[in-house]
Amino acid sequence: MGSRHITETGIFMSSFAAMVFVSGLITVGVSLLSLLVALAVMLHSCESRNSGVLEMHRYKDNYEYCRYFALHAELNSLDADSLPAMCRDIDRLYVKEGQYGRDLNITVGIAEEFFGSVRPQVDSRDIVLIDADDLTSETLFSYYLTHRINEDPLHGNSRDPDYLRYTFARKLYLKLQSDGWPLILFSRKPEKLRSAMAEYLISMGCPGWSSLIMRKENQMQMGFQEFISGQRIILQREGLRIIAVISSRMDALRGPYLGNRMFKFPSPMFRHNMENHVESQSREE
Repeated sequence: MGSRHITETGIFMSSFAAMVFVSGLITVGVSLLSLLVALAVMLHSCESRNSGVLEMHRYKDNYEYCRYFALHAELNSLDADSLPAMCRDIDRLYVKEGQYGRDLNITVGIAEEFFGSVRPQVDSRDIVLIDADDLTSETLFSYYLTHRINEDPLHGNSRDPDYLRYTFARKLYLKLQSDGWPLILFSRKPEKLRSAMAEYLISMGCPGWSSLIMRKENQMQMGFQEFISGQRIILQREGLRIIAVISSRMDALRGPYLGNRMFKFPSPMFRHNMENHVESQSREE
């Protein structure tokens, strides 16, 4: 029997070369994997960005719809139940995203521009009517009545609508006071709370008003629009000149003798409608 030789063909590779080759394959694999991850992240980012843009457009459309709906509700003194449910989320974003603060700042700027062009006459008969309830809120005033301490539980809370409204209303109040305008405040609270209200306003940094108009017990059944309109008539008959009325509520900005200008602080949609509802309930009780 003869011997049989088998010849195997292949590529001879040293262990070092094999290690380099395998390392290269691993590097290429890692690079491809990194590229795939990067592409996935970019695609996700694009989707999120497009989703954000669509969400922003949707928010703006809904906001405009809710804003006009709320305006008509406020003009007609409708309560919060008249507003669509989707407007609740829009209302929260209105405050949270800072638009409410910007609107308040614009209102103060418009008022300051007007008062920068006029001056009170020397006979001291020019007056400005300011809604004292914009310098406080039911929550803050109730807290003060309970604790009787000069402490603001909402201090620095830039996302609370009551605190924002108070901050800008006080800014305008102090500006008018420093310019020498006689200020007459009015409130929807009853006369029996006059002392507490006066103390509270002073504690919140709003002293120096000329007078504070509040309803007596037998006037609480009267709608506030009717009441404050009657008070403006009395002021006119006393020879006072109403230069402006400043409020966040429509009931103070209707009726006769509203002066040369009216300035309305903006309100969150559900906030002013809830206040209207509370006002109507207080008349029924």
